[in-house]
Amino acid sequence: MAATADRDDPETIGRRVQHLRTERGLTQKQLADQAYTPAYISTVEAGRVRASDDALKHIAQRLGVAYEELATGRPAHLAVDLRLRLTDAQRTLATGEAAVAAEQYAALLTEAEAHGLAAEQATALLGLGECGLDTGDLTAARQYFERAEKVLHDAPLTARATALRGRAVAHYLAGELRYACYLLESTLDELNRGGLHDPDALLLLYASAIAPYMDMGAHARAAKAAELALALAPQVADPALVARMHRQVARTLIAEGRVAEADASLAKAAELYRQLQIRTELANCHWMRGYLYAQNGELGRAEGELREALAMHAGRKAALYSSQVTVELADVLHRLGKSEEAAALLRDVLGHLSPERGAVHSAAAHRLLGIIAEDARDSETAEEHYVRALSLLERAGAAGDLADLCRLLGDLLRRTGRVEAALDAYRTGLGHRTAPGTTTLGPAPAQPPL
Repeated sequence: MAATADRDDPETIGRRVQHLRTERGLTQKQLADQAYTPAYISTVEAGRVRASDDALKHIAQRLGVAYEELATGRPAHLAVDLRLRLTDAQRTLATGEAAVAAEQYAALLTEAEAHGLAAEQATALLGLGECGLDTGDLTAARQYFERAEKVLHDAPLTARATALRGRAVAHYLAGELRYACYLLESTLDELNRGGLHDPDALLLLYASAIAPYMDMGAHARAAKAAELALALAPQVADPALVARMHRQVARTLIAEGRVAEADASLAKAAELYRQLQIRTELANCHWMRGYLYAQNGELGRAEGELREALAMHAGRKAALYSSQVTVELADVLHRLGKSEEAAALLRDVLGHLSPERGAVHSAAAHRLLGIIAEDARDSETAEEHYVRALSLLERAGAAGDLADLCRLLGDLLRRTGRVEAALDAYRTGLGHRTAPGTTTLGPAPAQPPL
């Protein structure tokens, strides 16, 4: 039932009452029955009085319509029906059909806007944003999340956390690591300092912060975010959220060399996603396990996991995620001695990546192409790739990879006789190694009262 504050103005309601009454061939006396006077019905129809809830319920009953329809003009049960269809769209997205889900969400958004249903508008916009992340349309995704924030501007921060997190992920995937961290940290800080202890929102934000922290070289913060996420997990009822957390936490475990624990965390996530049939996150679990095995030197197992992830993402036409997995797979193939196949994959994938779309993985592709070119004694091509990778990483603020790239470039310049240029490259790399695990992000956000 609509709340009084959601009603249309008295004049609009009056015109609606008059239209429905004449449509049904009733007089004002018949509509009034014995509960009210014809004069009262006349003032309601003229919009000169704001009818009480009881009066509107009586009039709605006499007219044979629902109270909500009379008070707001919305068809009966519209909001419930919209929510049911939004759940269907969420299910479609969860099973990997992002393009189909986007069509569903777009139609539901139009319907929700036509009837002024703010909560349903926000849900549809969030769904469209997630579809954009899946398909790699990061600009559209960010715009949908921003629109959802505007729709929810009067709602508590806990209700806006999903939109803020979505916007942060869009910026992260676009290579804007520092801004992604700022969005996540400022939201976490406001939640924790304000005593808004919502485990679902906090877990979502902490888990999402791990990847940009790792890429920026802020390993201490990544480990702390993982620790807090694990502490919050028992309080969260959403299995998809817990599964996503396990996948992200595995990144910090890998960085700390805790291979068995990382593998166990990823196995838990994969099992949850199998149960939920969330193929996007299941594919990402295969991706992360492939990365784990590669770091541990198990290249055969790594190749199998990464090919599985690539097949799943390609089947869903998730271009951005497919490109990122391809870079990881190419690295494994190169280490297995299949450099020609690796180079072909990388050259193809660079057409789908850019400084604004997957900057960190674009840099990784150039870095690996540089290494392959060096192996083939093509120093000029190798240098071109290293310089392009360096530019991408500096723009993204990915300090975790910059130092290693500067070393590769310095070594190449030294071997080709350019000692001063090599020293400059080494100095740049040392600048990113002087304070390991730190960033220019400022103080860490307040911690939740666990």
